[in-house]
Formats: sequence, C-alpha cells, structure tokens
Amino acid sequence: MALPGPLSPRSVPAHRPPRESFDLLVGDVLAALDRHFTVEPGHVEIVVEEAPLLPPEWTDDVPLSIVAIVPGGHRVLLFRIPITQRCLTTADLEELVWTVILDRLAEVWHISPDDLDPRPR
Repeated sequence: MALPGPLSPRSVPAHRPPRESFDLLVGDVLAALDRHFTVEPGHVEIVVEEAPLLPPEWTDDVPLSIVAIVPGGHRVLLFRIPITQRCLTTADLEELVWTVILDRLAEVWHISPDDLDPRPR
C-alpha cells in the first residue's frame, strides 16, 4: 500500500474508516443479491448499526443482527462491531457478513440461505 502524498490521485482515499469499509462490504453483498429483492415478496430494509443497545444485565452473546417487523415490511439490522470483533481476517469478515445477511433474508423470505447465495460453491 502506498502512502498518500502530493502525487496520489484525489479520487483514492488515503484512509478508509472501518465503518465505511464495512458499509461497502455490505453494499457489495446486497448488490450480488439484488435480483432477490425484486422477486421476493415484501419490503426488506437493511440497516447497519454500530452495536445493539443491550440492558446491563445481558449475559448472552451479543447478537450479530436482528430482524424487526416495521410498517410495510421488515428491517434487518446488522451490528458492525460484534461482527468485526469475531473475525481475524478480511476473508473471515467477508464470509461472516455473507452468512449473517443470507441467514436473515432467508428468515424473512422463508427460504434456504443456500438458495439465496449466488456465489459459486
């Protein structure tokens, strides 16, 4: 990776914050799943939050995501910090984001995550 300097193109960020990198990864996954959003019934909104708000007495694992029923459809909330903290590498992060999104969409649409996954097996 090159250091930013006067000859660096302005269109290339010198540094991408973790939140932005995570949002781009989620966007890439959703772009690959785009055809399902036009075919499957019901509106689904995907939202990225930093972490869930949990009560002080919470003792279970911190959830990676939740599905909420909202007027007109469903909202899938992905929690960036718990997801990223469970990954050691970028490849681990990419795989976990795929898994979480596929599992939640499969839950909403009542189909198998394998049927949603467009990646080659």
